[in-house]
Amino acid sequence: MPQAPGEQTPGAESGILHSRPQSIEPPKGGPSGLQDLGLGRGRDGKVLVPSAADRTRPAPLILALHGAGGVAAQVIDLFAKHAEAHGIIVLAPESRTSSWDVIRGGYGPDVEFIDRALQMVFQQHAVDPERLAVAGFSDGASYALSLGLTNGTLFSDILAFSPGFMAPTQQDDAPRIFISHGEQDEVLPIGACSRRIAPLLQRAGYDVDYREFGGGHVVPDEMVGHAVTRFLG
Repeated sequence: MPQAPGEQTPGAESGILHSRPQSIEPPKGGPSGLQDLGLGRGRDGKVLVPSAADRTRPAPLILALHGAGGVAAQVIDLFAKHAEAHGIIVLAPESRTSSWDVIRGGYGPDVEFIDRALQMVFQQHAVDPERLAVAGFSDGASYALSLGLTNGTLFSDILAFSPGFMAPTQQDDAPRIFISHGEQDEVLPIGACSRRIAPLLQRAGYDVDYREFGGGHVVPDEMVGHAVTRFLG
């Protein structure tokens, strides 16, 4: 939506991301393989560009968010096999502290960092604006739901594995939502978390694919496969 005269661009505290895929002159394609972002000291992040990606066509992209105390490599590992098989770019920034900003009190530093990381990848690679997902596990899943709902005009899909809550600042457009959760999860119990979240989203009119599995606070590869298949479909 165009800004009205004199209207200010919302800041990071709003949770709104401003980066968008290049549409006038698509980039020719940066290096393939697993690369460090090179945007932060200490905590940074990684981007995986599959070697089999078709550089003549814009690629789907998953913004992947780690759990509390996690690092980029952990969430990259969840998607690596599927990324290589389907030509998906996976961007995995790391939170500025041990977990994501909204979980620690409010949006801000992590929104700014994610925006920078997205802008860099959009400048280096041709990304399909119709196939852009935000995904995460545990605290990363809560953050994926929160950012994804707030930025529905950017993300076509939200992939949330064992989320605890959601805290959008607005509900913009209608991304499709995939949620999975273990029935024996003792970290984020399913009854207080996904069994509450999924019905709320369904009643709000979102297209939700909700799946439970026999297990704890983990992400079975089967659930990742279901989520990726739905995203690409």
